[in-house]
Amino acid sequence: MHPFSFVKVSDTREALAAGRHGGRYIAGGTTLVDLMRETVERPETLVDITHLPLRDITVTGRGGLRIGALVRMAEVAADRKVRHLYPVISEALELSASAQLRNMATIGGNIMQRTRCTYFRDVTAACNKREPGTGCAALEGVNRTHAILGTSQDCVATHPSDAAVAFAALDATVHLLGPDGERGVPFANFLLRPGDTPDREHALLPGELITAVEIPAHPRPLKSGYLKVRDRQSYEFALTSAAVALHIRRGVITEAKIAAGGVGTVPWRLPAVEQQLIGRRPSDRLWAEAAERAAEGARPLQHNRFKIELLRRTVERQLRIVGGGK
Repeated sequence: MHPFSFVKVSDTREALAAGRHGGRYIAGGTTLVDLMRETVERPETLVDITHLPLRDITVTGRGGLRIGALVRMAEVAADRKVRHLYPVISEALELSASAQLRNMATIGGNIMQRTRCTYFRDVTAACNKREPGTGCAALEGVNRTHAILGTSQDCVATHPSDAAVAFAALDATVHLLGPDGERGVPFANFLLRPGDTPDREHALLPGELITAVEIPAHPRPLKSGYLKVRDRQSYEFALTSAAVALHIRRGVITEAKIAAGGVGTVPWRLPAVEQQLIGRRPSDRLWAEAAERAAEGARPLQHNRFKIELLRRTVERQLRIVGGGK
């Protein structure tokens, strides 16, 4: 680990001042500290923001939800408002990491966590995300766990967050505070696909701080849930996952929100599947037909072609779990 300075702040004004001068914000630190140990991350200054007042979970409007950036993952998962309004969020969080990590990690940190690609974390390997222009060792290497959607010739790493998949499905907004004031960024635009700049992973501007993630109100009743497929049931990242939210009125699906994890360079929204469902009545046949479109546009690598069929089956199964069938 390289030497660094450590600064504690007590309000957002102090935090922004420290961030403006190159400081890296840290709260739970469950990702950043690991990367520092591996010398992947080498910040000169860490800014401890754990004492900022960003720990509220509030209901907004007619069933919207605002989650402070510093609320712990375990607290969000257990919150009655979250479990009642959007169980997909609680389920995604409960299937994330270990209990110890969920007790430490924050919502803001969770969506900002960096990829678990082994080549990114191995400083001796070529990685455009870590060192632009050096190449991508995963393209010709062991790429079983890598992305099949949203990839480029410069990067095929997946985004690891489960909660981010639920946020993507629910049309969340990330609220930011920076030197120029407050702004909101739609979740679909917050995390960036690699393209030819894989080192640019998010829409944060220098010195900006995540203050909250907000879920807009959705039509009620809303059924939702999260399914994660992985190599083992204990602490493990997704091979595929599906966040599904359905509004069914008088036996007809009037709104469908679906996103996938474990397969994309960012949490991957599935509009083709959604469109297949709108205006239709729930049935096993419909779930199967819609899930066939889940992997449209996929570009598998040598070792992860299996994810195409696994994604289809994951989406179909979760549609059946959430929407029922006959």
